[in-house]
Amino acid sequence: MSTTVPLTARLTVRSVVPEAEGVLGLVLTDPTGAELAPWEPGAHLEVTLPSGTVRHYSLCGDPADRSTYRLGVLRERGGRGGSEEVHTAVGAGTVLGVRGPFNRFPLVPAERYLFIAGGIGITPLLPMVRSLPPGSWSLLYGGRSLPAMAYREELAVLPGVTLVPQDTAGLPDLDGVLAGLPAGTAVYCCGPEGLLRAVEERWSGPLHTERFGAAPDSGEDHGVGEGFEVELRRSGRTVHVPPDRTLLDAVREVVPGVAYSCEEGFCGTCETKVIAGTPEHHDSVLGEDEKASGATMMICVGRSRGARLVLDL
Repeated sequence: MSTTVPLTARLTVRSVVPEAEGVLGLVLTDPTGAELAPWEPGAHLEVTLPSGTVRHYSLCGDPADRSTYRLGVLRERGGRGGSEEVHTAVGAGTVLGVRGPFNRFPLVPAERYLFIAGGIGITPLLPMVRSLPPGSWSLLYGGRSLPAMAYREELAVLPGVTLVPQDTAGLPDLDGVLAGLPAGTAVYCCGPEGLLRAVEERWSGPLHTERFGAAPDSGEDHGVGEGFEVELRRSGRTVHVPPDRTLLDAVREVVPGVAYSCEEGFCGTCETKVIAGTPEHHDSVLGEDEKASGATMMICVGRSRGARLVLDL
């Protein structure tokens, strides 16, 4: 009987290859040869880099291949350093810590699909289009230039794909592609915030998005003006969170090992169960129903609507 890697694992980088200008492709395997945990299109891994930095990367390989995970990592100049480390310090033989796969961007049943990708946003969409029958979907993929568009050669052989390099073709025609879509079409979009906002403004039907950065702040009040108290039930401690401090920072004084990564509310690493109280959400991970339930919150950006919260920490 085959074994399966648990949700937390140490995987080895089998190969590192350039997938496009500024994009490296990593193939991960288990050093013992064990099968990797199963995943479905839209899933991502939480990866701990050699420095201890934690980042999230979409799986863009074949879910049927249980021997490898494939990731595509864009080198973000001026970013927070994670992608720079991948591009400069990760190579064949590097061991990475991995948690997951997790999937907050699942492919739901629909009569027809429209996929819209911008830049590295193609990574979670690639396994989706490859899993669907021809004729049931179309993909609009925009990038800075053809050489900068990862996996373009794989996609070029699939029917229904339109590549839009900005340097020669301009920006994708969102008005044209979204106008007159058949009822029942599910629209999936991943890419820069500007692209996601533009699609949200133009499409009122079923829309599924994934962000690689924080959504713009709504300008709403971020909690009680005087701050609030947070009871950490498992730790038996209560901490005060003043208006000028994040809940995560306050929690880390008592639970220094609490998991977190982006600190901007888009990765989901710090999701925490709420035992009592009403959280005020400022993340782009939870859906509206999940936010309304108040069962969990992202403590890096979330706050409290009342004077007290009780968390399962």
